[in-house]
Amino acid sequence: MSFVETEEQRELRKAVADLGEKYGWQYMLEKSQKGEKTTELWDEAGKLGFLGVNLPEEYGGGGAGMYELSLVLEELAAAGTGLLMMVVSPAICGTIIARYGTEEQKQKWLPGIADGSITMAFGITEPDAGSNSHKIITTARPDGDEWLLTGRKTYISGIDQSQAVLVVSRTEDAKTGKLKPALFIVPTDAENFEYQPIEMGIMSPEKQFTLFFDDVRLPADALVGSEDAGLMQLFAGLNPERIMASAMAIGMARYALNKATNYAKERQVFKTPIGAHQAIAHPLAQCHIEIELAKLMMQKAAVLYDSGDDWGAASAANMAKYAAGEVGTKTVDQAVQTHGGNGLAMEYGLVPLIAASRLTKIAPVSREMILNFIAQANLGLPKSY
Repeated sequence: MSFVETEEQRELRKAVADLGEKYGWQYMLEKSQKGEKTTELWDEAGKLGFLGVNLPEEYGGGGAGMYELSLVLEELAAAGTGLLMMVVSPAICGTIIARYGTEEQKQKWLPGIADGSITMAFGITEPDAGSNSHKIITTARPDGDEWLLTGRKTYISGIDQSQAVLVVSRTEDAKTGKLKPALFIVPTDAENFEYQPIEMGIMSPEKQFTLFFDDVRLPADALVGSEDAGLMQLFAGLNPERIMASAMAIGMARYALNKATNYAKERQVFKTPIGAHQAIAHPLAQCHIEIELAKLMMQKAAVLYDSGDDWGAASAANMAKYAAGEVGTKTVDQAVQTHGGNGLAMEYGLVPLIAASRLTKIAPVSREMILNFIAQANLGLPKSY
């Protein structure tokens, strides 16, 4: 792994940063306040090839990897224009379909995911399962050549702007009677599929939903990959999810730090810029150091994933997600403190990040579950749950 990005990667960063600056945080704020979607930004990012940079070229993607896709989201978030559905549609769903989908599934879904004309949500969390994905009870049962899907999902992002959702369910093993994981693509307009919004305290254009499946009839080709390899396929999408969540948190931290440092240079009290005082400067310098450390781990995770080392990427991606969540929350808090009372005024662009940054410690995997994983996988400690 080189610590020097290629010329193409640097050019990609610049192009994405320019796009983010073109729209700016005011655009995101206005969309959130009006309950509108970031359609213009999403569409333009798709046309420029940013959304599908990780997907295979033969299906309309850029032929690069998670390093480049995380780079795109980091730069957008650093401009105050992070797109949450990038974590879901191209990173999780696009990756799983590209790896395990049939040729027909790839032809049907990947070009649209790559150019943004198709958005695909991802449904894994259930009300009673929480972080324990092994206890998912949403079930698909065969009915002739078709499937009937029944169950419930919660805290699912962006269903109202998606054409389909990749659902993590279970099928019954005919030999043992036990349930085993399986992944199905469900069109959001399917009969007997309903969803309801969850009222959240986070200001964001992307909303959260509870999904209800009541014998949703699906064709045989709705099943992604092998019915017997669902768990492996699922985890193939979770490493990209953690890498992209890290990118979102790191970009958010960069945005907040930039706001704080600019304010500290300009704001004068007692004839001196407040940034000249160590009480202001040192915490911001510490945030910068920790952002860079989290970014290095994210880049390591992306390189390992792109090289095919799924297990190595799992540890690195979890560590990156942990570090990014910690520094994202810390930096937003310090940026607000640097601004004083102005930090809580909407015009300074920090208030919406207070709740959003706190979420980075919880979703898509909590800091506690990451610590459980690292303790067991990297330290060899006994399983605690």
